[in-house]
Amino acid sequence: MSLATSTSAEPVGQSATKAPGEESLAPQQTRIMGRISYLLAWFGGCVSIGTFTMGSSVVGSLNLIQATLAIAIGCFVIGVALALNGAPGYKYGIPFMVQARSAFGFAGTRLPGLVRALPAIVWYGFQSWIGAGALNMVSATLFGFDNLVFFFIAFQFLQIGLSVMGFQGIKWLENIGSAFILASLVYMFYSTVQRYGNELSANLLTMEGSWGLPFWGATMLFLGIYSTMILNVSDYSREHKHGSSPSLLTTLYSMSILPCTLFMGLIGYMVSEATGVADPIQVFANAVDNTPLLMTTLLFIAFAQVTTNVLNNVVPPTYILMDVFKLKFRPATIIVGLLAFATFPWKLVTEESAAGLQLFVQTYSAFLGPIFAILVVDYYVIRKRTLNLQHLYDAQGPYSGLNYAALVATAVGAVVALTFSSVSWYASLIPAGLTYFLLMKHWAPCQRFRQ
Repeated sequence: MSLATSTSAEPVGQSATKAPGEESLAPQQTRIMGRISYLLAWFGGCVSIGTFTMGSSVVGSLNLIQATLAIAIGCFVIGVALALNGAPGYKYGIPFMVQARSAFGFAGTRLPGLVRALPAIVWYGFQSWIGAGALNMVSATLFGFDNLVFFFIAFQFLQIGLSVMGFQGIKWLENIGSAFILASLVYMFYSTVQRYGNELSANLLTMEGSWGLPFWGATMLFLGIYSTMILNVSDYSREHKHGSSPSLLTTLYSMSILPCTLFMGLIGYMVSEATGVADPIQVFANAVDNTPLLMTTLLFIAFAQVTTNVLNNVVPPTYILMDVFKLKFRPATIIVGLLAFATFPWKLVTEESAAGLQLFVQTYSAFLGPIFAILVVDYYVIRKRTLNLQHLYDAQGPYSGLNYAALVATAVGAVVALTFSSVSWYASLIPAGLTYFLLMKHWAPCQRFRQ
């Protein structure tokens, strides 16, 4: 079959240039991010406020040293997983929804698409509410205007406006914002230690903690926040210029994610241990007793939500809407922004939200882990790192319909993961990957997907 006769809505070829906001699912020919730009984009896009809450959730089970090591291990595993699953996007310029077609089939990609989109939209709403809360606190303190609902709506529409600019706008937003985010986090960590250092040294370093299941469960919690990005990393790696080895990519990913995760996780952990507060905005308010510095910090928090949302919580569901409903990039980003209103984020930032968010991460990680394992086995073992782009863009070709091997393997991995919920992502990998491999080798209905 020639390229011209492909029946897919997306052509295999793509022009060498693209205007801001004109993203597509076709193979990416124009790479706009070098190594430094790519590292800074991930750094600016990984300021997840949920990391504060994850830090709060391990208080009482780990001491400070264990919490620090758990975060570091989680970030290294994230780096390896991102490099592995991002390889098809980096090599061929294809996004996640196209990459998944060889394993799940054209119709079957709706499952991994839904599993990826739902957490993104929930985190989008959650972090938008946090950002709006920070702006509202600044406004109430400086001007006496206190209206959280107004700031939430305005903040959300601001992010929608930035998102429609596509990766060109995202690149500059993330690169410029990274320095401000790092400075803010270093300052907040210093302020936390200064304010609570004495009681923290008595409680955290001397606490026995656990090196068993709670410790490894904690590594998965911090990994779980980024397990969504592990799934759709090809959406970003297709923008990175060629020339980086797998080991270098692993280093770029790990080093971009580690600083933010470490600072934010430990700040949430230490403040919650000292005060019992889990609400991220209250965490910052308690850690700073100087009004001008608090205002500056809160503005940084609001800015960090923008950099994180537009990269990690807008692009994935946008591409999924583009694939499933054949929408253009800009209308799809607007719909995603509007859907975030329906997540009721004000319910997620209450005092008791830490346990609920922990359960949320564990649950969706139970499905993200199997899909990640399937994609890796499909690319490295079944395809031997060689993809047929004609088949990936031919809706009537060998990848049409559903690949039941991927669906069965996802179900097997999810059942195992939910059985071991505290380490759900880890537990799902071998059962899902092995099931998929065996079914693809020996189950007749799946043989056409091996072409």
